[in-house]
Amino acid sequence: MKLSDVQKRLQAPFPAHLVGWKPQAFNGERSRALLLAYVDARAVQDRLDAICPDGWSFEIEVIPGTQHPTVKGRLTVLGVTREDIGEAGEGEYGTLKAASSDALKRCAVQFGIGRYLYDLPKQWADWNDQRREPVTTPELPEWARPDHERSPGGAHLVQAMEQLKYELPEDLDLQREVYKHLKAALGSLHAGGHGRAA
Repeated sequence: MKLSDVQKRLQAPFPAHLVGWKPQAFNGERSRALLLAYVDARAVQDRLDAICPDGWSFEIEVIPGTQHPTVKGRLTVLGVTREDIGEAGEGEYGTLKAASSDALKRCAVQFGIGRYLYDLPKQWADWNDQRREPVTTPELPEWARPDHERSPGGAHLVQAMEQLKYELPEDLDLQREVYKHLKAALGSLHAGGHGRAA
């Protein structure tokens, strides 16, 4: 297997529930934030494991004498190596682990993993500063979703399947959550079917 054989799969959009939103700037009252889309390092690792489980490796080298923990990352996928620098944020996020995650994500972008997220328009949204999250999660445009989420109900089905991946949860609240997503998916598929027939 060569890198060119799997390039399309590496570059494919992530399911919407794996895309997070972080603030780049705030208004004066911190009630609105300019949001950037991102995926975490675990999603990147899962993508690499799914496509070439034995064909990738990641190494870091700590860069001494920097203000925040900083590392040079080296990601090798199917014999091709790309390098980039990762830096930890401020405060509680300022760890070597955070710098390593940043380096992995930056290296992965050079292979096309998550690169499409840079093409998303930055957007201002209401911000809950206490919970450090947007009041409502921004919607991804159609082109930034995987194929199976572009059909009616697709996103709900993905969410339900994700929760059912290992077994039906014993927790009643989780069962209700799965049921809610399946019901929403079936409802939108049903509505979509009627729309086409009309």
